[in-house]
Amino acid sequence: MSVNVETRVDAPGSAEYASEAWDLKERIRAEEGVLKQRRAFFVDAYRRARDHLLFVEDDLVGFASVRRDGYILFLGVAPEYRGEGHGKRLVAAALQEHDSVSCHARATNESALSFYEHLGFEVERRITGYYEDGGDAYYLRLGDGSSLRGRFADFFRRSMVGE
Repeated sequence: MSVNVETRVDAPGSAEYASEAWDLKERIRAEEGVLKQRRAFFVDAYRRARDHLLFVEDDLVGFASVRRDGYILFLGVAPEYRGEGHGKRLVAAALQEHDSVSCHARATNESALSFYEHLGFEVERRITGYYEDGGDAYYLRLGDGSSLRGRFADFFRRSMVGE
């Protein structure tokens, strides 16, 4: 049986789906002990970001909040929908608008670190005491940051060789 996944976006300044995203984030926090932001911080950051959301029917199953510099503030996928490519799809949506994306992941969050490593993120540094509770984080980046102009030039150079 195939499941239809609908993509929606909350543009910066909008918070149409902030409550649903908060509820999913809190469910993940309660089950896994990650995504421990306070509500005011979460909603403020959500409103400032471009939020990519995945829905199955009318249920939010995943979201990524991405700042205008390509930094992924929040990425969450409902546990029962993991392993189906939804997280990858959310990162791909962020990469549609940025040459590279970056994020932090809790140093003890093996599943998140494994997910990011699988997608090709590289650890740039470890930050001691990054989280409010004193937990350490890794700062990760995906993409080379090359400009769109540079990527187009490479594309045209390769296509000219084929003629």
